[in-house]
This record gives sequence, C-alpha cells and structure tokens, in this order.
Amino acid sequence: MKQHKLRGSIMLLITAAIWGLAFVAQSDGMNYVGPFTYNACRTLIGGFVLIPVIGLLRLLPDKSPEKREKAPLRTTVTGGVICGLIFTVAGMLQQYGISMTTAGKAGFVTALYIIIVPIFGFVIYRRTSLKAWICCLVAIAGFYLLCINEGFTVSPGDLLVLACAFFFAAHIMIIDRFNAKNADGTLMSCIQFFTAGTIMLVCMFIFEQPSFDAILAAWLPILYGGVMSCGVAYTLQIIGQRYTDPTAATLLMSLESVFAALSGWLLLNETLSIKELAGCTLVFIAVVAAQININKKKKGGNDLNEKVSQ
Repeated sequence: MKQHKLRGSIMLLITAAIWGLAFVAQSDGMNYVGPFTYNACRTLIGGFVLIPVIGLLRLLPDKSPEKREKAPLRTTVTGGVICGLIFTVAGMLQQYGISMTTAGKAGFVTALYIIIVPIFGFVIYRRTSLKAWICCLVAIAGFYLLCINEGFTVSPGDLLVLACAFFFAAHIMIIDRFNAKNADGTLMSCIQFFTAGTIMLVCMFIFEQPSFDAILAAWLPILYGGVMSCGVAYTLQIIGQRYTDPTAATLLMSLESVFAALSGWLLLNETLSIKELAGCTLVFIAVVAAQININKKKKGGNDLNEKVSQ
C-alpha cells in the first residue's frame, strides 16, 4: 500500500508541474483568442486525446494487487458528467472573477480550496488529522506570501473566485467519491472534458467571436493545454487521488502555483521577490510534511491518515 501511495503522490506532483507550466501557455494563448475559445478548444482536445489511451489501457493486463470489481459503466459516466459540470462552473466563475479583481488575489483565493477540502471532509464525517490541518494553514500562509502583493479587500470579483474555490474543492471530493466506487478514472476524465468542452463551446459562440485564424495562431498553447494540462494532468489527478488522501492530494496539487511562479521566472523572465520565495518555501514544507506519516497505527485503533474509503 505504501508503494501505491508513493505512486499516487508522484502522479499528483507531476500534475501540479504540468498545471504550473500551463499558466505560461494560457498567458500566451490569451494573446490570440478569448478565454471561452481557449478553454473550449483545450478541453475538447483533452477528451479526444484520451480516446486512444482508453483503448490502450483496455488491452493492457491489470497488474494491480487490488482486485476490486470495476464499477458499472453508468457509475463512471455519471462521475464524468458531474465532474464536467463542476469543472465548467468553476472555470467560468474563475474567469469572470479574474476580470474584476487582481491576478494575485485570484490566485490566493482560488488556492483556498486546499483548506475547503478538509472542511468539506469534516462536514461529511471524513476523519482529518491535526497534522493535515496544520499543513493546510502553513500552505495558506505560503500562498499569501506568494500571491498577495497589495492590501486584501473583498470585491465582487473576489467573491466569484471564492465560489470558484468551493467548486474546485467539490471537484476533488467528487473524484474521491467515485474513486471509492472504483470507477474507470481515464474514461471518467474523458467524459468530463467532453462535457465541459461542449458547454464552453456554446459559451464561446454566445460571448465571443471566435476566428479560425486566431485559433490556428494559438495552436501551440492550445495544444499544450489540451494534451498536457487536460489530457495528461487531469487524468493523473483522478488516478493519483485513488491512492492519496484528499487533503494530502490538495496540498500536492497546490504546488501548481509554485511551479507557475518558477516557470514564469524561467520562461518569461519574471522575478521572484524574497517574500514570494518565502511563500514557495512554506508551501513546499507543508506538502512534504503532509506526506510524512508521523502517526503510528495503534493496535486495535485507526490510522487517522488512512483513507476512509480504503
């Protein structure tokens, strides 16, 4: 089981790195197309990319030591549609919120999903260790140092992005719920992107005036967003969460902002202040500490860091 937890953690770490680099791609893509056009194209590409992956995985033998019965197809389809709907709403709220607030505030408020997830878990009676709560608070402090560069005031845009954080937290919990039912993670991810892509495609024609030439000009950032950010990263998220506690998973994925800052520094010549570097350090410490199991399982007792669904 420890080997599988390590594998899940590595998958989520790769996910965070891909998402972090995607900020560079998205920033470049916005120079050519609108947000709905970009999101519609990349999510649909992500869905199409996963079709051959699903076929390939069906042909490979299952070497997993956990011989659990696969969930019915209806369960996987339901999970994919629900995740797609939540993903769509979260993306729309975030996009409109960012238009009414600063990027720094939006990044910090969105990152609040790492503390909302254990709160959701507490509400639904999922056990969360004291260490996990402390790590979340340390990570929040790190995000504050990394993202906030001015006085924090609440605006309508901030409230929209806060609502977005709640939907992203719900997205993580829904994935965990359907992983517990042993749904097909790759197929669920594929359905998620076709669901979100179809909705965003409609929004693209309603709110924007898409141009084929503009989409063609933005082919590289769109392709990265579709193949890597959607097709690869979100699938690794679903599979990685199968072996990782939701709170630890959110902390790992929260490294997205750290990778975004580092990729901006390396690729866009953006600079990191001492305060921002301190924020990166705090987030990194919180993530590492969350992965170290300092609670010993007592005879006849329960391990507070073990997933309830296992």
